[in-house]
Amino acid sequence: MASGGPCAGLLDYKTAKFALTRNRRVGLLHRLLQLGVLGYLLGWVLLVRKGYQESDRAPRAAVVTKLKGAAAAAGAGRRLWDATELGRPPQGETVLVLVTNFIATAEQAQGNCPESPSVLDATCTEDADCPMGNPVLRGHGIKTGKCVMFNTTHSTCEIYGWCPVENNTLPREPLLAEAENSTLFIKNTVHFTKFNFSKCNTLQTNDPTYFKSCTYDPFFNPFCPVFRVRDMVEAAGETFGDLALQGGCIGVRIEWDCNLDRPAAECRPRYSFSLQDRGYNFRTASYFWDSQQRLYRNLLKLYGIRFDISVHGQAGKFSIVPAAVSIGTSVAFFGAATVVCDLVLLYLDAKADFYWKEKFEEAKPPKGKAEPKA
Repeated sequence: MASGGPCAGLLDYKTAKFALTRNRRVGLLHRLLQLGVLGYLLGWVLLVRKGYQESDRAPRAAVVTKLKGAAAAAGAGRRLWDATELGRPPQGETVLVLVTNFIATAEQAQGNCPESPSVLDATCTEDADCPMGNPVLRGHGIKTGKCVMFNTTHSTCEIYGWCPVENNTLPREPLLAEAENSTLFIKNTVHFTKFNFSKCNTLQTNDPTYFKSCTYDPFFNPFCPVFRVRDMVEAAGETFGDLALQGGCIGVRIEWDCNLDRPAAECRPRYSFSLQDRGYNFRTASYFWDSQQRLYRNLLKLYGIRFDISVHGQAGKFSIVPAAVSIGTSVAFFGAATVVCDLVLLYLDAKADFYWKEKFEEAKPPKGKAEPKA
């Protein structure tokens, strides 16, 4: 190497020198690393990740639901509840509630009555405990300033509200247990805008009776999106009777994974069900007037199973750009395998000094001849 100051090395030129090293351990390591890179390329990049495809992971989705079924309310005069009353809301959306139980409070009218003793803010021993005009916290009305007897054992504040106050006695068994045989029709259409590709989860058929007689099965009827409610609850790991008593929330996940390099018929959804929460209820009322034009209402506290439907998916199609990037990255890993073996050979091997001298050699001009001038 020519000397001439600290910056002289900037003008030196290094070229690669190949040395055949008969080191079985390093040779075996090199082949294992190459096999690992090859397995990564073929197994993970190409087969699993489909690195040769351009993908669209944000499909547009539309969901329409429709509930069919009926149940007779036990212990309530066998009043029939059909799909109009069992399903809320009736128009069908991504969220649907199936009513499975209820508590009825009939013929309420606005007036004065004792508050329920189950409301902590309503318990009293004298009128001073019920300041007039204050609303009852978590109660049903406004205090009138009087402490009155609710029954023979409890005294509560008198309120102005809908009287009698709401009944809160929960039945021991769900009153609409027959609703487990109801069916839920879920129609879902996805559109992958990047590829201008749309697919629906229903079978394209001219038979008008198909969807009236079929039930979803992942093997025999994968394109029949009519689900029996009991099957959906059991798929979520629950029993209908336990969940129907106080209600709950079940998540319905529709997953699309479409390989557009294959026939469109192979693009089909997968369904999964999971319990999201226990306990779900809401209230509704119907109003009417009596012969004296006094306003009344029938209050229902409804318990039900809420179905939350979500749609996810991705589609992929061959494209030269991601294919070139994936293959180029993998080829670079082959070069990294050589670098790793060089580091082992030159720094970790017992004969590292010998291999270092053989790999790196300083080329000098013959003696007696000057270096050519630039």
